[in-house]
Amino acid sequence: MSSNFNHASFIWSAADLLRGTYKQHQYGDIILPFTVLSRLDAVLAPTKQAVLEATKGLDPDVDPSPGMLRAKAGHTYSFSNRSNHDLKSLQGDPDNLEQNLRDYVNSFSSNVRDIFEKYKFEDTIVDLAQNDLLLQILQHFAKVDLHPKAVDNEKMGHIFEELIRKFAEASNETAGEHFTPREVVKLMVSILLANEEDLMTPGIVRDVYDPTAGTGGMLSVADDEIKAMNGSAQVNLLGQELNGASYAICKADMVVKGQPIDNIVNGDTLMNPAFKNRTFHYGLSNPPFGVNWQKQREAVTSEHEIAGFDGRFGAGLPRVSDGSMLFLMHLISKLREPSDSSGGGKGAIVLNGSPLFTGGAGSGESNIRKWILDNDYLETIVGLPTDMFYNTGISTYVWILNKDKPAERRNKVQLIDATEMFVKMRKSVGSKRKELSDDHIVEITKLYEQFEESDVSKIFDVTDFMYRTITLERPMKRNYGFTPERIERAMAAKPVTKLDEDAQGRLLEVLEAAGVDAGGELSFSRTEFQKQLMAAANGKGVALKPALVKMLVDELSEHDDDGELLTKAGRPVADAALRDTENVPWNEDIDEYLEREVKPFVPDAWIDESKSREGAEIQFTRHFYNYVPPRSLEEIDADLDEVLGRIRARLEQVKA
Repeated sequence: MSSNFNHASFIWSAADLLRGTYKQHQYGDIILPFTVLSRLDAVLAPTKQAVLEATKGLDPDVDPSPGMLRAKAGHTYSFSNRSNHDLKSLQGDPDNLEQNLRDYVNSFSSNVRDIFEKYKFEDTIVDLAQNDLLLQILQHFAKVDLHPKAVDNEKMGHIFEELIRKFAEASNETAGEHFTPREVVKLMVSILLANEEDLMTPGIVRDVYDPTAGTGGMLSVADDEIKAMNGSAQVNLLGQELNGASYAICKADMVVKGQPIDNIVNGDTLMNPAFKNRTFHYGLSNPPFGVNWQKQREAVTSEHEIAGFDGRFGAGLPRVSDGSMLFLMHLISKLREPSDSSGGGKGAIVLNGSPLFTGGAGSGESNIRKWILDNDYLETIVGLPTDMFYNTGISTYVWILNKDKPAERRNKVQLIDATEMFVKMRKSVGSKRKELSDDHIVEITKLYEQFEESDVSKIFDVTDFMYRTITLERPMKRNYGFTPERIERAMAAKPVTKLDEDAQGRLLEVLEAAGVDAGGELSFSRTEFQKQLMAAANGKGVALKPALVKMLVDELSEHDDDGELLTKAGRPVADAALRDTENVPWNEDIDEYLEREVKPFVPDAWIDESKSREGAEIQFTRHFYNYVPPRSLEEIDADLDEVLGRIRARLEQVKA
């Protein structure tokens, strides 16, 4: 991997030329499009002259047909450049460099010009020329060979992502930008393609989709792996990306691969999803972690409320502070249904720990998890080591989704603990300090394929992750008294503090007089206690409104297991202060749970079924927890004696 980042380091060193003239946050807007331009120029070099010969006399404003170029020039790409220049020849005429470079970029076919328009590249060329830097930048990029024979697509993906990471660091733009390491992508693809016997069919067609495509790394790896399994397979790569720079790089890579130009779309997947009427064989995604979706809230909420389950978000909405579960639901919606001729789709998505357990029963997150489990979409979750990503060290998980599980996996979920499967990198890259080896990828994929229980592989019924939250009520039993503490509490209540000082003073006199009359005795009758209060008020000539009387009686009372039972319509009144909740496993009867787990401790408790909620959570770590008992006191004492002995020996040496 180091050689890949050496390429990136050299390219990024163009910043030394820009320093002083441009600010750090501007470097990437210059370096990234020049990198794309250099890549495309290198790709086109072998057929450059043949294309020029084939396009002589054709309308310069009309893109030549890829089919015609393939037949006449042996040109295998869906894009071309009809300029007589290339990046090397441009340097031979420094006096006209600005105009010639602009003409060169505008001589690309329209499907590529869009890439440079995203970067506002013409403005960059003009600005560099005005600062006498254009020739120097061009000469810098001429020193690096980005031809596919020297730098294959996988290496180029590493280079692009490292450049964007450096750009993000220079711009202080790190939140939510977590590029997916290639070995993680390979693991995701390896699991997706495992047990896919149909992939060996000659000429088979497979669609791969990434709604958060980034620079296209996931699509590229999927393409390479499928074609390695079946060289005759036709792989269609489709994706959507919000960030303009990443989109431009992804599109450039896909165009080089010969993919149709409309397969990569720039836009917001949550607000304006591409490929609305299309589903896919495979879906891959690494959505941004913990990113606020307030900007998309109106559109997403509208789809949830109006379209319901006919849209993407019928199951529920997560909290606005983290939209990762929106991408999870979106990806599920884009996987083929089992009724399709080629079977149901499979997906793999990288998420942090939050979607596993955030949100209690009845919350949006819990409802989404339960919907996924109810529909049996979740096949496997792989827990990855920490420190795997460039810009975050948090725990991450790969969710494997399948809309057409094999019989033995139906209504089952496999958890694979790969948190200890890693090798430490010799040199960290950002927050990335660990990586998966090829052997680890093979091992994890085998665990998935074998679908067996082990120390690092656990298999559960989908209902094992479901539960019911029941609300336990207890009857309100009270005693009443005019103690100093209770009087102080009553006088601090909001309705009392709103009274003027004179009214508050008279009320205090009433309560203190009632306390004297009661002689410090507690009452176990609300009716009798209220009579005592009213008698004291009448004795002081103070009129109390009914609402104030009720509030005072409540504040002057406390719970007492032996106190008066309050009822309403013949039924006990629930004491909100004693209310509690319990999570009951899905397959357990709640009444039996009440009798076994609650009644022995609080015999008067009951369940308010109107408040019961259904929930789902996946406590991944808990299922792989191994209890390690603490060391014995004898072992600890022995260690202490050994340490003290060494200290004493050294002290003796000092004294000597």
